[in-house]
Amino acid sequence: MFLPSSDSGCFGARRSTDGTPMDLLALVAFHEIVGHGGIGRASRATGQPKTTLSRRLRELEDALGVRLVERGPKTFRLTEEGAMLHRQTGGLLAEIEDVGQALAGGLSRPRGPLRVSVPTLFADLYMGRIAARFVARYPEIALEVLSENRLIDPLIEGVDLVVRVNPHLDESLVGRIVMREETLLVAPPSLERPRRRAGDEASTGVPAIILPTTAGMPVWLVEGKNGIEAFTPVPVLRTSSVSMAWQAARNGAGAALLPGSLVDEDLRSGRLICWGSVPERRTEIWVLYTSRRLLSPKVSAFVELLCAAFPHQRAPRSKES
Repeated sequence: MFLPSSDSGCFGARRSTDGTPMDLLALVAFHEIVGHGGIGRASRATGQPKTTLSRRLRELEDALGVRLVERGPKTFRLTEEGAMLHRQTGGLLAEIEDVGQALAGGLSRPRGPLRVSVPTLFADLYMGRIAARFVARYPEIALEVLSENRLIDPLIEGVDLVVRVNPHLDESLVGRIVMREETLLVAPPSLERPRRRAGDEASTGVPAIILPTTAGMPVWLVEGKNGIEAFTPVPVLRTSSVSMAWQAARNGAGAALLPGSLVDEDLRSGRLICWGSVPERRTEIWVLYTSRRLLSPKVSAFVELLCAAFPHQRAPRSKES
């Protein structure tokens, strides 16, 4: 880790009751001790004397006025305060290391580990080819892609970038839009599209594959070439997997509301038919990073390559295929 070599460095955002700054090297020592599960193990792994690590841990506790670690001959356990300090400062130390690596390796040279969190469906559809292209272009970057459908705090969990669908406003995150797309009502060609009689205001029932995102929609209002039509979904299958809903629709189970990018090839080949789009369910996919993090060469390189993978952001589709 690129850090000061003397004891003069300090982490000045937090001070003890007597005004003494929190020593940066003491904070680093604390993370090394926690990461290796004890002072002895940290000493063996880092080559630092046990007395030095123990002294820095004690100085950190004195500066903060709290006990961070419960330790004994055979026990090592973080206190509640220690766990909070470890969780909330790990990302800050990673930022400092990024700066050091950038300066040591040249500011324009992308290198080092890069962790990216992406939704599972996005990972399944796109990340294989994008990751292959990225690692071929930047061999000095060790890319790790986490495929998951949970919201994470990038700073706390040590993630450099996150890809999110329709993200909520978050002042701690900034980034760029990757793609825009619409939600389409698609059905297999074997499913006859119901036609309403003139003057009939009732919505038309249709066999439907239901996802959690569409479970609360008693009526599907769809915009097509004939204007707005209403369909009442009659569930034949419920699933939490978008991929499974897509496969079921392709195999004739029923109609489904699915992302346009997912079904593009099926619409071109005729395996699925588009009955129209759902205007109020347009989707934006963003790549985000913490606004506090230095936009390092490796982060910038990934953002540029990811956005370049979708050069033509999807235009709204108001008529069915």
